[in-house]
Order: sequence, then C-alpha cells, then structure tokens
Amino acid sequence: MELRQLTYFVTVAEELHFGRAAERLHIVQSAVSQQIQRLERELGAELFDRSPRRVRLTGAGERLLPEARAVLAAADRARAAVAPPPGLRIGTSTGLGAHLDRVLAAFAERAPDVPVELFSLPVAERLDRVAAGQLNAAFVRGAEPPPGVRVLPLWSDPLVAALPAGHPLAARPEIDLAELAGLPLTLTQRRNNPALVDLVVGACHRAGFEPPPGPVSGSLQDTLATIGTRPLWTVVYAAHARVLHSPRVAFVPFRAPGLALPTGLAVHATTPPPHLDTLLLACGDQES
Repeated sequence: MELRQLTYFVTVAEELHFGRAAERLHIVQSAVSQQIQRLERELGAELFDRSPRRVRLTGAGERLLPEARAVLAAADRARAAVAPPPGLRIGTSTGLGAHLDRVLAAFAERAPDVPVELFSLPVAERLDRVAAGQLNAAFVRGAEPPPGVRVLPLWSDPLVAALPAGHPLAARPEIDLAELAGLPLTLTQRRNNPALVDLVVGACHRAGFEPPPGPVSGSLQDTLATIGTRPLWTVVYAAHARVLHSPRVAFVPFRAPGLALPTGLAVHATTPPPHLDTLLLACGDQES
C-alpha cells in the first residue's frame, strides 16, 4: 500500500467521480483508475461501486476512508517534523550599512536554523512586495505605507555630508548645513527616494539657501566617484558611511540638530511574518 494510492482513493471518495478526481490531482483519469484497482487487489476488497451513472463508496470503502485520511495526516506531520523552518525574505537597501550587519548577526544568533534571503530594491517596490506577500518584511525610511502594510518603528538614521576629501570643510569634526550653501548638491531623483530628497532640500531652505543642483548619478558609488573629483556634496546615512572606503571623499557629521530619517520595518498589516518577534529583538540589539 502506497501513500499515493491512499491519496488517490481519498480524492475519488471526496469527488465521487474519477474524472474530477483526476483533474484535482493533475493526472490522467486512467492513472487514477489503475492505482485504485491496485489498491483494491492488495486489500482484497472493492472500494467503489462503479455504475455507468454514478460512483459510490462500498462498505469497505467507507471503513477505509477515515483510516486513509489519518494515515495521510500522519505522513504530513512527519514531513513537517523534519522540514527546515520557514525562511525570511527581507527587502533592504544599500544605505543600511552597519545596521544590517548587526541585525543579521543578532538574528542568526537567536534563530540559527532560519535562512534569510535579502532583496535590495527601490522603496516603492519593497512596500508593494510586502503588501503582495512576496516579501515577509522590508526596511524602509520615512516612507508612507500603502494599504495592507504597517511600519513598525525601529531607529533614527542620521545623515552625514559627503565632501571632497580636499575641501576645507572636510577637516572639520562637524559642520552646519548652511556652510554648504553655494556648493552644488547631487542627489538621487526624487521619485527614487522622496523622503530623503524632501528632507535634505527642505532643510537647506530652512537654513536660508537654495542648493545649486549637481549632476544626478545612477548609483551612490558613481556619486562618490564624482565627488572625489569635483566640488560637490551629497548626504549618506552615517551607518553606511562607516562601511564605505573612499579615500577621496570625507564624511562629516552635521552639527546638532542634524538631519535624520526614521527607519522602520514594513510588514503585512494583517498577516505577521514568521519569526517577527525574533527579528524585532535583533533590530533592537543593533542600538545597544
């Protein structure tokens, strides 16, 4: 007796139709009939009363049905007992820098058997995938969640100025934003990160100046390479700056109150991801 035969038997018993059972099992009807006949021969009893107009369970079939269901349920429990725990699919961005390293290390310490898969995506796509259930969670900064997504607050991410290493301000331990007036500002296009662009441009306006626009690069790496050769500036998350190595670029903190964006964990509003409590504890560890 095979589990496959019991699966076919239960499906036919529920449908009382060999054709519909075959469709539900995604196999041809002849294969269902053949396996049921083999099971009947092995058991020495007919399980179905087959007539041209209907299919019914025999007395033997009615007695077998609850036992077959119990065997299949036990098989499912056995598979689940040895299956690896469900992993986590998490949306990230390159700017997380040292935060991400610490969170992943703390999570691995608490849940060493849980695999984590990372997806570096634009913020809008991260949120859309969380809403659709394609990501279990996503790190986001200052983003407005779409319907079906909630954002759990984590920490505040300060920004630092990225300047040419040879610029006079690069040697300072910290600077005022107004000291950058007149120096071209290079930022990503607003559609890529509206929260960041609005924060920086709005802060410049409040400091009393309109930053001259610098070139728009396709990536932070390209932006930093350009800053290393031209008098420009941009902003980088402090956590990311700590893991960057660019000898021609200096990262200088802003004098308080500086620029910062809140970072949160976006999750589905009604279906919490697996291991959420463990992940939140790991996120808390990064601040210690």
